[in-house]
Amino acid sequence: MSHLSILYIAYPLLTVSEDSAGGAEQLLLTVEGEMAAAGHHTTVAACDGSRVHGRLLATGAAAGAADQYERREGEHNARILEYLRRHRGEFDLIHDKSGSFFRVAAQCALPVLATLHLPRPFYRQDWFHPLPPNLYFSFVSQSQARSFADLANTVGVVQNGIAVERFPFTPGKDGYVLWLGRICEEKAPHLAIAAARKAGVPLLLAGQVYPFSYHQQYFEREVQPLLAKESGVRFVSAPSARQKLRLLRHARALLLTSTVEETSSLVAIEAMACGTPVLAFRRGAFAEIVADGETGLLVETVDEMAEALAGVGRISPEQCRERVQQHFSASRMAQEYEELYRRVLTSAKEWAA
Repeated sequence: MSHLSILYIAYPLLTVSEDSAGGAEQLLLTVEGEMAAAGHHTTVAACDGSRVHGRLLATGAAAGAADQYERREGEHNARILEYLRRHRGEFDLIHDKSGSFFRVAAQCALPVLATLHLPRPFYRQDWFHPLPPNLYFSFVSQSQARSFADLANTVGVVQNGIAVERFPFTPGKDGYVLWLGRICEEKAPHLAIAAARKAGVPLLLAGQVYPFSYHQQYFEREVQPLLAKESGVRFVSAPSARQKLRLLRHARALLLTSTVEETSSLVAIEAMACGTPVLAFRRGAFAEIVADGETGLLVETVDEMAEALAGVGRISPEQCRERVQQHFSASRMAQEYEELYRRVLTSAKEWAA
């Protein structure tokens, strides 16, 4: 097959690098790296200072505050569109991983594949009507795709994947359970604290409070008071990539307490790759990632999660690792995206004819 020239669009607020904390940045870098290794020509439109495998199209400084999103998004998209106007014919297609560039796809002469990562309620419905003919959508789970069943120009589902070799298999576990992620109301770390307290097990709560005012207010209102009074909870603020890996490898279990219909869970995949089982609420795509009773346990309530912690030792670390190798590898993800790229380009040629 001929090699492609692909422009990847990153989320406009944060830099992209191996040390990125955000799942969107990690996934973009993984896909782009796999494509570059396969011989494709890759360019990433991202914040100044990003470190990518191919070429960087720098679009401006990362925002000092996340509440500056609209200003930064406008700058990001304007610089990309200006570059495309000045360099016609440089790219075969655009893969939008930003969650927002697709809204200006009509201003591009190229096919745009937009991967949607969030639950449908997180998007404004007017963003999907009308849709330009050069815009195509893909999803990261079957449950997410079902919620967008009415959307035109959908081309398929590609489950998220990781570079499994970066997550050492670790069958021996310590006594703590782990909650790891973005600290905000919908991720509900306060529920993990409640479950660990009921089960009588120590909890490591690790994550970052991003500079969104509503994230900070949630942390101060719901989490900080619990950290002050719960002796069995230790908080690790903004852990480095090395710290996160160590926590994932040695945890007795990972807790997922999201209260929204999550479309995927990168941290669950990473935990299972290390041989660490996952306890999650039965919401969204969690049932597509966690094999209930084999690589983790799915529950409905905090009380059930606390009860399930007593039986998590029966989950085989080897089965956890095997599931990730079979279903959630970076190479599998990249191969499926390449198939979507070919499908989009074929469709675009048919439309143009």
